Amino acid sequence: MTIETLDLATETKTLMSKLGVSATSFTGGTLRVTSPVTGKDIGALKEVSVADAKTAIDNAHKAFLEWRAVPAPKRGELVRLLGEELRAAKAELGRLVSIEVGKITSEGLGEVQEMIDICDFAVGLSRQLYGLTIATERSEHRMMESWHPLGVVGIISAFNFPVAVWSWNAALALVCGNSTVWKPSEKTPLTALATQALFEKALKRFVAEGGTAPANLSTLLIGGRDVGEALVDHPKVPLVSATGSTAMGRAVGPRLSQRFARAILELGGNNAAIICPTADLDLTLRGVAFSAMGTAGQRCTTLRRLFVHESVYDALVPRLQKAYGSVSIGNPLENGTLVGPLIDKQAYSNMQSALEQAKAAGGKVTGGERVENGASDAFYVRPALVEMPAQTGPVENETFAPILYVMKYSDFDAVLEDHNAVPQGLSSSIFTNDMREAETFVSARGSDCGIANVNLGPSGAEIGGAFGGEKETGGGRESGSDAWRAYMRRATNTINYGKTLPLAQGVKFDVE
Repeated sequence: MTIETLDLATETKTLMSKLGVSATSFTGGTLRVTSPVTGKDIGALKEVSVADAKTAIDNAHKAFLEWRAVPAPKRGELVRLLGEELRAAKAELGRLVSIEVGKITSEGLGEVQEMIDICDFAVGLSRQLYGLTIATERSEHRMMESWHPLGVVGIISAFNFPVAVWSWNAALALVCGNSTVWKPSEKTPLTALATQALFEKALKRFVAEGGTAPANLSTLLIGGRDVGEALVDHPKVPLVSATGSTAMGRAVGPRLSQRFARAILELGGNNAAIICPTADLDLTLRGVAFSAMGTAGQRCTTLRRLFVHESVYDALVPRLQKAYGSVSIGNPLENGTLVGPLIDKQAYSNMQSALEQAKAAGGKVTGGERVENGASDAFYVRPALVEMPAQTGPVENETFAPILYVMKYSDFDAVLEDHNAVPQGLSSSIFTNDMREAETFVSARGSDCGIANVNLGPSGAEIGGAFGGEKETGGGRESGSDAWRAYMRRATNTINYGKTLPLAQGVKFDVE
C-alpha cells in the first residue's frame, strides 16, 4: 500500500475506540489534526476556552487538597495501575504515536515503553520520598527535613514526544501528592486524549479496589497558546513544566517568575559529539547515524554538530555520507523504514533555509532534498550532512530537522571550547578510547551540558537519570534520580523534647 492510499483517519478512529476515546471527542471541532505520514486530516478536536481552563485549574486545586492526604505508597498504587493499562495498550498507543507524529514503529512503541518505565520508577519512589535527620547544636532537640506535596502541576508538552514527557511529569507529580493539568501540543492532541482515557481507566480501577482519589486529579486542556498562558499565569499552579523551544521558554519563564512560581524548562538543544583519534569507527558510525537521523532529527537530543579529528576525518566522513545516501526513508508504519516525515511544511521550510545559510557560509551539503513519494501534503526529506569550514552561521542555532554539521579539529582543548561555545546545553557525547579524553569530557572543564556521554550518541535517555540541560536549555530536570524534589516543597522541622529553651548561636533572651 502506498502512502497516498493510506486511510489513517479510519485507522485513527479504530485505535481511539480501542483506547477508550469516543469519536465525539475528536470530530467536529475547530482544532484540525494532520498526520505527517500522509499530510491528511485525522481529527478535529473541540477546544476549551480560557474561562473553562481557569475553572478546570480551580477544580484541579480542589483535587490536590484531597490527594495530598492520601499516603504516598497508596498514591503509588494508582501509578502502578496506570503502568498496567499502558502495558495492555502499548501496541495501540504506540501505533497512534507513529500516526500522529510520524515516528517509525519501534520509536512509537519505545515512547510508550518509556511511559511504562517511569511508572515503575515512580511506584518505587512512592516509598522513598526521604528527608534528612540533621545534627543540631541544641540538646534535647531534633532537626529534620520533611517533603510535602506542592499543588497543581502544569504540564506543557511538545509534539515530538507527545506522551512520554507527560508521563515523566505526571507519574512523579502524582506519587508526590499533586494533581496535574496538561496542555499538549496543538499538533498532537489525539495521543493526549488517548493517554487521559487510559489514566481514567486506571483511576476507576484504583477506586474500585478500595483506593481514595478525587475527581479532576488529571486534567487535559485542548487548545492554543491562550490556554497555555492561562495555565502559566494561574495563581493556583505553583509549578509548570514546559517542554518546547527556547523562544517558548523565554515567554514562559518570566511570567512564572513574576508570580514566584517554579519552572521546569526543557528547551532547545544544539547537541554535539567529538570523534577522537582512538574512536572505534564502527561504533561511532552507528551512534552518529541514529543520533543524527533518528526521529527525522526531531528530538531535542538529536546530534546536530560533529567534530571529527583530522586523523580520522577521511576514514569516517565518507562512510557517513554513504549511510546518509542509503538510509531508508518513507512510510514510518512499514517495517524497514528508518526515517519518517518531518512534522509539517514549516519544519521543511526551516530545514531548507538552514541549508541555504550553510552553503552561503561555505558548507558542502550532502542530502537534504525532499523525497517524493506521491504524498504531496507530507514532507519527507533525505537527512543532510553538511561539511562546514568552521562553527558559524546556522551551526550555532538549533534547526529541528535532520541536519548534521561536520567540522574538522586538531587540538582537544580547542575543540572543547568549540563544543561549549553555543547557547544551548542539553546533551553531548565523545567517542574515544583514551581515558584522559573521556574523563576530561565528563569533568568540570569538559562538556557544559546536562547530559555528557562516552562512546554513545547524545540522543535518547533512560528514565533512571535526571533529564535536562543548562544555559538556554532552561536548567530543568525531569524523570529519574532526585528530580522528584522539584514536585515537592521542603520543610525544615526542629522539635524540642526537653524542658529548657536553648536558643541557636548561644543567643540569650531571658524574660520574667
